[in-house]
Amino acid sequence: MSTPITAQMVNELRKRTDRPMMECKSVLQEAAGDMEKAVELLRIRNKGVGDKRAMNETAEGRIGAYIDAKAAVAAIVEMRTESAPVAKSDHFIALTNDIARQIATKNPPSVEALLASEIAAGKTCTDRLQEVLGLLRENMKVQRFQRLTGGVFGEYIHHDGSIGVLLQATGTPKDPAILRDVCMHIAAVQPTPAAARREEVSAELLAKEKAIAQAKAEATGKPPQIAEKIAEGQMKTWYAENVLIEQPFVKDQTKSVGQVLKEAGVEVVKFVRYKVGEIPA
Repeated sequence: MSTPITAQMVNELRKRTDRPMMECKSVLQEAAGDMEKAVELLRIRNKGVGDKRAMNETAEGRIGAYIDAKAAVAAIVEMRTESAPVAKSDHFIALTNDIARQIATKNPPSVEALLASEIAAGKTCTDRLQEVLGLLRENMKVQRFQRLTGGVFGEYIHHDGSIGVLLQATGTPKDPAILRDVCMHIAAVQPTPAAARREEVSAELLAKEKAIAQAKAEATGKPPQIAEKIAEGQMKTWYAENVLIEQPFVKDQTKSVGQVLKEAGVEVVKFVRYKVGEIPA
């Protein structure tokens, strides 16, 4: 004889799985009132939804970040899904934040390892993702992530989640808000910084820009010595526009980002800027 399905049982399953009430009642009936079996049946159903939607394009998404100041670790992640409304939903935002926390605390070496890692007792990240997928009925995936260790951190996520920045620095900031301000600078400024410092500009990009500067200088028809000075001046301008610590700070154009950070008692180590849908260089 099956266990009677009560409203209390339906509410308990709904709280545990966040599924609609009628679906919870239906699956409890199928499980003959066995709560754990009902949870497992919902997981299987959610996986079925994921399998059906696995080939759907995931052009929308959200950036998430997590900082553990005590452990001196931080992470940033790009999550993808099919539509903008789902990307802005509370469930997807919570999923993105949970995944960012998992990356920071568990240090998975790959997306595959991340998805296989346990995010709660008896539940992997894949299970967590499948739960949200079952609720929102859209394909979703972890696109990419980075984890940083050591120092102090700042983060900024644009209000719509489309851009996110994680900043790593050394020192003790006089005002921790300055790290977030610099993250906002990195998110907003054009052109986007190519590197934190001159020495971190890739050799390929540097060679390209020097060749452009040299060609422009030679096109002036000036003597070689003068043309060389012109090229050096053009590169100095390029550095000021494209290297983070040399860029004019968006909140105070009279100072460079490097000056602002130095005055705050910190020095930038690294930054990571993600934009949903971009193709990494």
